[in-house]
Amino acid sequence: MLIDDMGWKDLACYGSSFYETPNIDRLAAEGMLFTDAYAACPVCSPTRASILTGKYPASVGITDWIDAGNKIHPARGRLVDVPYLKRLPQSETSLASALKLGGYQTWHVGKWHLGDKGHLPEDHGFDVNIGGAHQGSPGQGGYFSPWTITPLVNVNVPDNTYLTDYLTDEAVKLIENRGPQPFFLNFWYYQVHTPLEAKPEKVAKYTDKAHNLGLDLLETFSEDEYFPCEHKRDQKVKRRLLQSDPIYAGMIESLDESVGRILDLIDSEGIANETVIIFTSDNGGLATAEGSPTCNAPLAEGKGWMYEGGTREPLLIRWPNTVKQNTICSTPVSSPDFYPTLIQIAGLKSKSDQDIDGISILPLLKGETAIHRDAIYWHYPHYGNQGGTPGSAVRCGDYKLIEFFEDNRIELYNLRVDIEENVNIANHEPTVCKQLHDMLISWREKVEAKIPLSNPIWDDSDVRS
Repeated sequence: MLIDDMGWKDLACYGSSFYETPNIDRLAAEGMLFTDAYAACPVCSPTRASILTGKYPASVGITDWIDAGNKIHPARGRLVDVPYLKRLPQSETSLASALKLGGYQTWHVGKWHLGDKGHLPEDHGFDVNIGGAHQGSPGQGGYFSPWTITPLVNVNVPDNTYLTDYLTDEAVKLIENRGPQPFFLNFWYYQVHTPLEAKPEKVAKYTDKAHNLGLDLLETFSEDEYFPCEHKRDQKVKRRLLQSDPIYAGMIESLDESVGRILDLIDSEGIANETVIIFTSDNGGLATAEGSPTCNAPLAEGKGWMYEGGTREPLLIRWPNTVKQNTICSTPVSSPDFYPTLIQIAGLKSKSDQDIDGISILPLLKGETAIHRDAIYWHYPHYGNQGGTPGSAVRCGDYKLIEFFEDNRIELYNLRVDIEENVNIANHEPTVCKQLHDMLISWREKVEAKIPLSNPIWDDSDVRS
């Protein structure tokens, strides 16, 4: 289960006191909760590509969200965004294709956002595609039917059917009517991406809750610097300071109900022990733009940023009789790890000519041993719609280094003592700083990562403060 735009702190089991997620909390109680899990990118399409290929976005060539007719790319500020692929290449052996060759039924339900005709789920190894299209959100049609999502335009459902409920209904049918072969359900929710729309009764519930807790009396937002990119240069970054949005909370609750239905079905069908359930997100929560509906604190910033709020994710894995209940894992893992993990669980082998960046986390799930890797890397050479600027990052052990391309600024943090990324220790830890920076440069050269160039028409004198 992949949730769109869900932040690290958007679940009760991760510390939220406003959102109510009893079913997802049950998933955590019955499995393993990861404290240091990461998306491969602070925006959606690259992370989705990493899950299906086991590669970093820079290795695949998809380093930013894929714009379906949007005119803001390439974004410009002091730098000009680098070009990137707008579809998942057919040359990649997807997770679905690999599992299908291994005898699995393969189903995709929900958001796709990895290309249009010729590059849709059915073109990448999925037997079934329900709701997967080029677009990355429900769009103008919103969450209530009739929908404008291309494959769902003519679906025969009552008006005002909630999208998450419909997709869950379809996922339930697939599981109930499955064949004798094992199955892979790639359930990628549109929830909780904008537009912000929840069922009226849930909005009313959380409006009352916010009032009863006195949250409606507190300062909700800060308005800070102007956006660094040309297409939003007249707007200021608006940061949410607390979780209190009743619409967003209602969306979270509907999502939680959907997860509960899937869990109950798997249990009632008697297939829980042989079913691995993975629950995670594609990037950080929306804390600084597009309505700023959630707050990721104590993590800094959110979607579109290289800080922890942009990339650190909830990750829950349930696999009865293998994963011990109510366990917590603090080992850093990343979304490219899902591919080799699931391939190993299925008893399959990757193609000999297939380069995989991820590492199987099966030893962690079994509680046997640690996994060994030098570091986790990110490369986002773009202007995030949410205020972030182009950069790269690396995490090695407790340390995380970020290089920002606009001014070649280096920031270094010890995440074990400074999860908020408040104190830049680059000048205090020069040896560590050089080591990580060298690692980052070497990795970028290895994957042939593109670096943005200066914008020749940018005028610093026009920058607003």
